[in-house]
Amino acid sequence: MSAADDGANRSLGQLVAQATTELSALVHDEIALAKAELREDARRVGIGGGAIAAAGVLALFSLPVLSFAAAYGIHNLGLGLAWSFLITGGAFLLLAAALGLLAVAKFKKISKPERSIASARETAAVLGTVKPHPRSAVAAGPADASVTRSSV
Repeated sequence: MSAADDGANRSLGQLVAQATTELSALVHDEIALAKAELREDARRVGIGGGAIAAAGVLALFSLPVLSFAAAYGIHNLGLGLAWSFLITGGAFLLLAAALGLLAVAKFKKISKPERSIASARETAAVLGTVKPHPRSAVAAGPADASVTRSSV
């Protein structure tokens, strides 16, 4: 039996059920693809956010204590106290800048879920070309007025 014969022998209910099942599977596949793409971007956001948090913690909590220790250590080498503090502060700013650049590099790698968007557009284009089955004029009689539709 060919595929055309198989489709001709099925009832309207069976055809609608199959179309509903296939459309549901298509929607589930689209959602799974979008989740996979967004999961990758979420990982990148996590790494970038962690780098920014590390830079902030380093700058806020360890900077004063380590600055004093390093400045007095440099001062013991023979430099003036002001120059010692300046060198120490500059070193910590360079370290914070390096962590900030790492975060920016991770954030720039984040992209839109392009495959999901392209697939959804393709699906919408295919569904847009489908024409509904024309209703017969007999079915649009007074019996339709008594049919109540559920909002569920």
